Amino acid sequence: MKDEKKFPKVSAIVLCIICFSCFCSEWIMNHDPLYLNLDHIGEPPSGEFFFGTDTMGRDVFSMIWYGGRVSLLIGFLSAFLSFVIAILYGGISGFSSKWLDHFLMKVLDLVLSIPSILLVLFLQAVMSNHSILSITITISLTSWFPMAKMIRTEVRQLRKENYVLIAKQTGASFFYLLRVHFLPNVLPSILFMMITNIGSAIASEATLSFLGIGLPIEQVSWGTMLSRGDQALLANEWWLIVIPGFFLIVVILCITAIGNYFREETITKCSNLSYQHNRKIRKKF
Repeated sequence: MKDEKKFPKVSAIVLCIICFSCFCSEWIMNHDPLYLNLDHIGEPPSGEFFFGTDTMGRDVFSMIWYGGRVSLLIGFLSAFLSFVIAILYGGISGFSSKWLDHFLMKVLDLVLSIPSILLVLFLQAVMSNHSILSITITISLTSWFPMAKMIRTEVRQLRKENYVLIAKQTGASFFYLLRVHFLPNVLPSILFMMITNIGSAIASEATLSFLGIGLPIEQVSWGTMLSRGDQALLANEWWLIVIPGFFLIVVILCITAIGNYFREETITKCSNLSYQHNRKIRKKF
């Protein structure tokens, strides 16, 4: 048997420290992240400004923690909303009749054939108000498709279990079955997808801001800080790209490491169940 993969403690600790620092940024910031200090425009890192200042004189150190709260909020909210949509769509498809299930999966396959970045760009361009809420909705509406397919497969298998059949015969509703019987059994299988979606949402917010259709420049986030990277390169202000980019990459790598751990755990559990099932079959014969 292969050794079980160890939980990435370092990634979890680093991620917790960054998240705590961002959501408690008032205790860490030494300057107002929104204050335009025209006397200190484009200054490199120093004792007064630990991470330097940007092209508008704002303190980058304070902006990192203040803006990280926005980026992380978008990531977590988008992942949660995409999970809700996926569990509803996948649950309805897996629990419905054969023809409706076939139709819903064909629609999903059609949407999956379109590159996700194009869907994100289209929805964000349609929305006139580029706010935290609009970007969260846009990302969540374009990141639930693979999760829904996995949920549908799990539900199709669970619907044949005796306890589900008994609950249906006693008049249990779809939402009762989804909440009591399906969700607890499906959640461990898709946990890694939920975690990975957080990192993907954070990266999508940064991409949209870099392309100029994300948050407005006055709204501080890691994405908006990187959106002026071309100007920073021309002015040789490397800290405006390296520092927010470093935090963005570290968070995404930590989330990916944790997601990969749960993915390996899911694969290992499925392999063990299959192994035990095959042993029982061989014993019968």
